[in-house]
Amino acid sequence: MRELIGSHDLLFVTLDTLRYDVAVAALAAGRTPTLARVLPGGRWQRRHTPASFTYAAHHAFFAGFLPTPVTPGPHERLFAARFAGSETSGPATYVFDAADLPSALAKEGYHTVCLGGVGFFNPGAPLGRVLPGLFTESHWEPSFGVTAPGCLGAQIDRLQAIVAGLPADRPLFSFVNVAALHQPNKHYLPGAVADSLESHAAALSYVDAELGRLFDLVAGRGRPCQVILCSDHGTLYGEDGHVGHRVAHEAVWTVPYAEFVVRPR
Repeated sequence: MRELIGSHDLLFVTLDTLRYDVAVAALAAGRTPTLARVLPGGRWQRRHTPASFTYAAHHAFFAGFLPTPVTPGPHERLFAARFAGSETSGPATYVFDAADLPSALAKEGYHTVCLGGVGFFNPGAPLGRVLPGLFTESHWEPSFGVTAPGCLGAQIDRLQAIVAGLPADRPLFSFVNVAALHQPNKHYLPGAVADSLESHAAALSYVDAELGRLFDLVAGRGRPCQVILCSDHGTLYGEDGHVGHRVAHEAVWTVPYAEFVVRPR
């Protein structure tokens, strides 16, 4: 990634709460055709997240600790905040002298934008301003949140307006936290009265139908765009008696991950 800084835009999308097993099953069943076209090799990588809930996971992500491959390491990281003792930075790693990626990219001339989704990006409380505060520009509104069936579409509309007002030669870092997979998601499954693995999968189908427009948008600036696409953690629907996340369970810690470049059309 080090060689891409300045020449490429960057899009980082967290599909908040998406389970790895659901993502893989949906892909195999043909329910995510957009993802099938863009995932390298047509498959998700199986990785482990650094945290079991959104706030902690994103702090780690922005410092360079993206979900870790499940195979034995060490694994060279895409980007990393410089600190003594780091053992996973390599020749291709973008190492920066800042505490977080948005601040580092701003120093490189990037316009940095946060489009939040779940409650940790809601600026109505001080806690919800911490992660968005890392960015030059941040946005959250109820139409982006967990109860809005069209949340990702609303976020893309906002990003489209931002892109329209940005000079084409100004590099852009866009971060999108997608809330659709998070509970409640029963509204994506007609007739459902409770959240379930089935409504979780239906939410992913909704997201997939919107992702093509997002990728077209970031590819439409005349610059290649490095995309990082992953979940921040999984969640539970009654397995071993658990509902939700923030617990040490395989379905929480194992997440889907992908990285690829979309090029101007």
